[in-house]
Amino acid sequence: MGCCVMRVIMFAVCAMLVLPYLVLAKHAGITRHYKFDIKLQKVTRLCQSKNIVTVNGQFPGPRIIAREGDRVLIKVVNHVQNNITIHWHGIRQLRTGWADGPAYITQCPIQTGQSYLYNFTITGQRGTLFWHAHISWLRATVYGSIVILPKLGVPYPFPQPFKEVPITFGEWWKADIETMINQAMQTGGAPNVSDAYTINGLPGLLYNCSAQDTFRLKVKPGKTYLLRLINAALNDELFFSIANHSVTVVEVDAVYVKPFKTKTVVITPGQTTNILLKTKSHSPNATFLMAARAYATGPAAFDNSTTAGILEYDHQEHKSSVSNAKNRKPSVLKPALPSFNDTLFAMNFNKKLRSLATTKFPAKVPQTVSRRFFFTVGLGLIQCSRNKACPGPNNTMVGAAINNVSFVLPSTALLQAHFFGKSKGVYTTDFPANPPFKFNYTGTPPSNILLNSGTKVVVLPFDTRVELVLQDTSIIAAESHPLHLHGFNFHVVGQGFGNFDPKKDPANFNLVDPVERNTVGVPSGGWVAIRFRADNPGVWFMHCHLEVHTSWGLKMAWVVMDGKRPNQKLLPPPSDLPKC
Repeated sequence: MGCCVMRVIMFAVCAMLVLPYLVLAKHAGITRHYKFDIKLQKVTRLCQSKNIVTVNGQFPGPRIIAREGDRVLIKVVNHVQNNITIHWHGIRQLRTGWADGPAYITQCPIQTGQSYLYNFTITGQRGTLFWHAHISWLRATVYGSIVILPKLGVPYPFPQPFKEVPITFGEWWKADIETMINQAMQTGGAPNVSDAYTINGLPGLLYNCSAQDTFRLKVKPGKTYLLRLINAALNDELFFSIANHSVTVVEVDAVYVKPFKTKTVVITPGQTTNILLKTKSHSPNATFLMAARAYATGPAAFDNSTTAGILEYDHQEHKSSVSNAKNRKPSVLKPALPSFNDTLFAMNFNKKLRSLATTKFPAKVPQTVSRRFFFTVGLGLIQCSRNKACPGPNNTMVGAAINNVSFVLPSTALLQAHFFGKSKGVYTTDFPANPPFKFNYTGTPPSNILLNSGTKVVVLPFDTRVELVLQDTSIIAAESHPLHLHGFNFHVVGQGFGNFDPKKDPANFNLVDPVERNTVGVPSGGWVAIRFRADNPGVWFMHCHLEVHTSWGLKMAWVVMDGKRPNQKLLPPPSDLPKC
């Protein structure tokens, strides 16, 4: 008897000692290791084969799966002739800007035969993001999904799905993409539009030669599926819809939102959207197309084709109806998508996005502002040199700019120049807080639309509370611009058509539950206002996520200085940081 009592006491003591560690293990992150071999792979689409740059020979690339709080180590080894960098799109990179990835902003490229270990911890984030190449146009084929699960034991703030499915949109060119963009940049012309859109790397049955290259999602009736949508396309915002089904939006850019139902989702390049799909209670004798096509607002040519996958119901659970179904060919139902230029639909969709703003998931929007900026974003003309023949009037070419500054990438990384105090000759700190002159931004453009060029940045003291208004212009043409900010999430506090009115519009700002994200579409012929806290030291890129506009110069960088405390300072660079 005494022996049994002693065993019980010993068990209780052990439990008391071990339990705290189990609780800690439940919430402490683990280290996850990945290896990315950059290599060429022969791929056939639209009846044509070509060699493309890939990660591990996969197209799209491998999925990264982690939990909130995990440390992620990804060794990238370059086996191709192209220089390469990888950006972990939407990861905050708190104090680890060296791992952010944009070429010549936070690192020099990984050259042929070299490698680099990306090392970062996922802090306070959970949801869907993605990774992609961040040099030239290589992200056309070098991309993949990032799935960040909540900490162990922490549920979603919506019904637990039966299954989770990543759906990544991309673009496909028959031509060699690097040759195409290099020629376009040399001649000053616009690069060719893509030949197809893709869903998980497959064009779908609406394209020639592509019936076999169609993504199929087999579902069970009466179940809830979480679809993780990612727009990895280079140059096109997209409308997405599933025939005869509604979906519920529950998250954007890895931040939960107040759920709302919709038949169509708008998603710009650089954005992610999680939706819940509740399947029908019985298996219908039909297949349903999941289709995506361009939302295009500018005058330029665009890929006006449609990619489609197939949603099909599993009939195994209803065998009695299978024999009847065999006698009847199932109908194929197509979704009704908005018109390609339906700006009003896009605006109304985006206005429905609101943060949860609960105790568990608060909306930490800055209530006060210490620096205000007003940035015009749009197109213009760049004067070409005398020894270069350009197609524009008076030997000009189309460019793009923020506040009339078309950004020029340096030949060494901005972050290194900043960290080592060697900015002279690399960048200047005089990026304008306002346009050089006022005009009717969405009305008749000024007669002089020439752009200035330079490598200019904005310097912010640590923890500056920033308000930034992004204003589209009608120079050459009004157009929607998806702006992506590295290193931060921001809150979208206001948006509208026409010119921003600094006297009237701020009164309508949403400072209670504005949506939080890392990429926002500046409305065509309109404006958007965002707020963020500059609480992450380093150099952070901000650019249009339409690759053609980024190539033309619609980009800039923020330099956020160190704070006073040790945990508010940028960590030193890793020893294997690539050299230029």
